[in-house]
Amino acid sequence: MDLSGILVISGLFMGWSLGGNDAANIFGTAVGTKMIRFRTAAVLCSIFVILGATFSGAGASKTLESLGNIHSIQMAFIISGAAAGTVTFMSKRGLPVSTSQSIVGGIIGFNIFVGNETNIDILIKIAGTWIVTPLLAALFSATLYWGFRVKLDRSRLNLIQRDKRTRMGLVLVGAFGAYTLGANNIANVVGVFVKTAPFGLNQQALFFIGGVAIAIGVMTYSKRVMLTVGKSVFKLSPVGAFIVVLSSALVLFVFSSEGLNGILSTLNLPQIPLVPVSQSQAVVGAIMGIGFAKGGRNLNYQVLYKIVLGWVLTPTVSIGVTWILLWISSQM
Repeated sequence: MDLSGILVISGLFMGWSLGGNDAANIFGTAVGTKMIRFRTAAVLCSIFVILGATFSGAGASKTLESLGNIHSIQMAFIISGAAAGTVTFMSKRGLPVSTSQSIVGGIIGFNIFVGNETNIDILIKIAGTWIVTPLLAALFSATLYWGFRVKLDRSRLNLIQRDKRTRMGLVLVGAFGAYTLGANNIANVVGVFVKTAPFGLNQQALFFIGGVAIAIGVMTYSKRVMLTVGKSVFKLSPVGAFIVVLSSALVLFVFSSEGLNGILSTLNLPQIPLVPVSQSQAVVGAIMGIGFAKGGRNLNYQVLYKIVLGWVLTPTVSIGVTWILLWISSQM
């Protein structure tokens, strides 16, 4: 393996970190409510995240790539490594932090160090999703909760039938969520390497390799964060778990679908920015939406505070770590 191949390892480390953190949240509520076994959830998540990354990952990657002009694979290595290290540090404390925030912080740290001007318009689009993502997920989940509550009240299904259908629903929306996560968040894994890919790899091959790295993270490092999201913030019913997964998947679909933007363009409607957003923020926002739909009862505000604190610290820490690593590298 040549030097460029070795340096891409930091991107694979980021993929592993994302799999252990963000991707885990897709099935976290299902595992937390014991509707799906962790092993089953991990396998399904791994398969569909690879498919999403490989076949639908281009849209969000273009936006992230334009945030910083990264032509050196050495610089990409440091940015990705710093971002992945930040995510891993937070994950070890059981906090579902944002890999999107971490990689954006890394790119900003790079721009500051080398004197590049950060594309403010792109930064505003990306940072705006950090607020919109949990709010949109909360809106989706609250609306779905009220709709499902009416539907279930009118249903004549017995408990066994309801349980079976809910379990199948969790599998289906989990697969959809994993696909949209791969499509949206592969930009966080290998986006900084697109211009400097080693071995002449094309973009789709690079995305596939990044998807495999995410899958390995899901299989090896995701269980603790699954349980944090699935149990600690709010006690969910199986139906609530289904709503959370579906709501978060819809949010990622909105911010990664080139097809949806094509339809909006045809109708002369404003297009949605295709940017990498946080699965963690979407899941927590969806859980909050159900909690508020139930009157705010049983929400664990102490755990919620720690999660929000992680979201605030993540880009800040990533900026600092990236700058320090770049300075150390420049002294060698």
